[in-house]
Amino acid sequence: MSGSQHIVCPACDAINRIPSARIAEGPRCGRCHAPLFGARPMELTAGNFQKHTNRNDIPVVVDFWASWCGPCKMMAPAFEQAAKQLEPAARLAKLNTETEQTIATQFGIRSIPTLVLFKNGREVARQPGAMGAADIVRWVQANS
Repeated sequence: MSGSQHIVCPACDAINRIPSARIAEGPRCGRCHAPLFGARPMELTAGNFQKHTNRNDIPVVVDFWASWCGPCKMMAPAFEQAAKQLEPAARLAKLNTETEQTIATQFGIRSIPTLVLFKNGREVARQPGAMGAADIVRWVQANS
């Protein structure tokens, strides 16, 4: 691993360079001073999706979901719990397929919930269906 990693701020989308040895020390954004890791999934939109999936040097796991989806609602607490366990090694994020239909279509999301793991802007793994927190953590670790 290099001496530093680029981490995109979940609050203001600024790209921060963090020394790898200090990434677990609760770094804050250089622009807005918000914590770079909140131990919870962040919301993605069409406006910030590309920046977060392309510019983070850590894996980004996106939960494609919708508010009307029962399994999505059931998986939400597990996804939040997985974020607590996986950060700062990975960023967990949610994308509402109702409000961001273009991105869902671009990635061929046919069923929800679907988890997609991105590394360096490329999709490296995909998992449709609801999972528990332990299964999410194992899946991310196995594919990161």
